[in-house]
Amino acid sequence: MMPVDWKQYIASDPEILRGKPRLKGTRIPVSLVLGYLAARKTFEEIISDFPDLTQEQISACLDYARDLAEFEATA
Repeated sequence: MMPVDWKQYIASDPEILRGKPRLKGTRIPVSLVLGYLAARKTFEEIISDFPDLTQEQISACLDYARDLAEFEATA
């Protein structure tokens, strides 16, 4: 699957889930999706548990995590 622009799919709002990054239009935190992926769940298994999610949203969670891992603070 091609990388997606995670900014189209992920939002953070202090009024929703205390500002935790979540999939736009849902109350599903990115960390939940990443936890499923870490547990070796497939995209299809995740969508089975959360039928409103799409493969693009799940990919966005991975791209978001990748960007966070690559972030380097400049001092």
